[in-house]
Amino acid sequence: MKLYISSYKLGNKKEELKKWLETNDNKIGLIINSRDVFPDGERKTFGIKSDADELIALGFDVEIVDLKDYFNNNENTKELFNKLKAFYAIGGNTFVLRKAMQLSGFDKLLIDNAYNPEYLYAGYSAGVCLLSKSLRGVAVMDEPELDPYKTNQPPIYDGLGLIDEMIIPHFNSNHKETELASKAVEYCKQNNFSYIAMQDGDVMIKDITKNNTLKL
Repeated sequence: MKLYISSYKLGNKKEELKKWLETNDNKIGLIINSRDVFPDGERKTFGIKSDADELIALGFDVEIVDLKDYFNNNENTKELFNKLKAFYAIGGNTFVLRKAMQLSGFDKLLIDNAYNPEYLYAGYSAGVCLLSKSLRGVAVMDEPELDPYKTNQPPIYDGLGLIDEMIIPHFNSNHKETELASKAVEYCKQNNFSYIAMQDGDVMIKDITKNNTLKL
């Protein structure tokens, strides 16, 4: 699996995604559940459309994936993985997305396919923060206790473990969460947590199959 880890939006290495299109199917699932905590409305719809339009401009055929449609139905989630080999998770709340992945079984299938070179997982901010082993650092930036699915379960602080370091997006950037990102970095330092602070525009590429990482 190839990981395309961006701090904000597509970042500064869109050509890496174009390379994927040269040898792979152009279908991609746009995972929107990090924004389930936000009220439905024109602003939310516009934001999702904006993310989809960026992918379409690169040549992707975008299918909106709402993981709520797969809650407690892992067989359908398996069918999703058979149909799509590329996914793009947008920013929002990391812990809401993490819970949606657990409830749908998406997390397990993503981990199970980590060493399958046919897959691409891309995204930005919350969409990629959960790739880390731990979400303790990003908890400083997000609201872990939010539970739009009414599970009455505690937040999930364990990430997917596809990368060792905690991802801290929007660091030293012109973003509303930049101050929180600085606090998250300080939290990681104080607790001796391994982390990667990313400025908006930064992209990190990791090919799990080849066990190599390139920060761009």
